[in-house]
Amino acid sequence: MAEPVRIPSAKVALSTASVYPESTATAFEIAARLGYDGVEVMVWTDPVSQDVGALRRLSDQYQMPILAVHAPCLLITQRVWSTDPWTKLQRARAAAERLGASTVVVHPPFRWQRQYARDFVGGIWRMADETDVRFAVENMYPWRYRDREMLAYAPEWDVTKDDYRHFTVDLSHTATARTDATEMIDRMGDRLAHVHLADGNGSAKDEHLVPGRGTQPCAELLERLARVSFDGHVVIEVNTRRAMSSAEREADLAEALAFTRLHLASSAAPTSTRRP
Repeated sequence: MAEPVRIPSAKVALSTASVYPESTATAFEIAARLGYDGVEVMVWTDPVSQDVGALRRLSDQYQMPILAVHAPCLLITQRVWSTDPWTKLQRARAAAERLGASTVVVHPPFRWQRQYARDFVGGIWRMADETDVRFAVENMYPWRYRDREMLAYAPEWDVTKDDYRHFTVDLSHTATARTDATEMIDRMGDRLAHVHLADGNGSAKDEHLVPGRGTQPCAELLERLARVSFDGHVVIEVNTRRAMSSAEREADLAEALAFTRLHLASSAAPTSTRRP
């Protein structure tokens, strides 16, 4: 007799970055209409993304929980919430606490942020000890131009080489790094707390394709998470900038959600461990 299909408790969220160049507010609207479980707020240059009160109103208006806050770690957000990287993380934590989000996503420092990089691993541990919010450090990738490679992140773009309490795995980043995503997830083990689901083909560009349109083991990862009853969040973080219309963008985000829900459904027997 076939075992019943089980759906893990992991919630599927939409990153507000997935609707760029449309607004943070539009992301809440689309997430609600398509049936996502919540959103991850990318804090960037959109003033609404930086405003906890405005975010709370959007969450209430669309009945969309804010499950995670992505700290402003990008080049274009160097002046968002201060120029001091620790202040950025403190504000991200405060925003997560006020909004009921369980996770702050953070990138490792840029290599030229020398002081920040030197204290980053220990500093993340200290901040994590002060809150119930998870600081989930995200894997990155080397920057490439033609046949040259630059290591832009420190201590490492491969965050599994350092000791963090929680990790975010991003499958577009594993593609750009040309590293084995399955082996990276093995190294993360039960410290994998958060997933950025996207795809890629190993281009030098960080592609963030809709899952299933590249070479990354997106389906296999989701099925694996289902087997171990993963209780973190799976966040759709895809690039829809080339969409010719709002309808095309929404179709991509609906496809990504359907792919994720399909592969999170597993008929495998329950296991006694959460280790992915």
